Amino acid sequence: MTVLLQRTYYEAGTPSALFCNGQFLGFAIELPWKSNQRHISCIPEGVYPLKARYSEKFGPHLQVLDVPDRSLILLHPGNDAKRDLRGCIAPVTQLTGLGKGTHSKALLQKLVSLCYQAFDRNENVLLTIKS
Repeated sequence: MTVLLQRTYYEAGTPSALFCNGQFLGFAIELPWKSNQRHISCIPEGVYPLKARYSEKFGPHLQVLDVPDRSLILLHPGNDAKRDLRGCIAPVTQLTGLGKGTHSKALLQKLVSLCYQAFDRNENVLLTIKS
């Protein structure tokens, strides 16, 4: 299964269109590109494996693996990139500004459901990020 983020870069944030197997799901918000610096930058474009993850803070969510010079990059809920993210990715139903969106938990639940079903079928789930 393939999850695609089609990015657009701005100084105030990095919004993306979010697709799953070619079907539009919604959007994603990230921090602006700052040369892949930890906690203040989105991650580089590329193809990354995803895996299931659970935490008390976020519940079921996804982890992005094999990010160069970074660790613990997650797909988790957040409606304001500067307030809620430290290099991670937040799916949002609607964009409301650069680095801002709405109904993140609802879209994350939908994405997690699709990915977990693929994991149950022993499929690899890949995140492709491109501009």
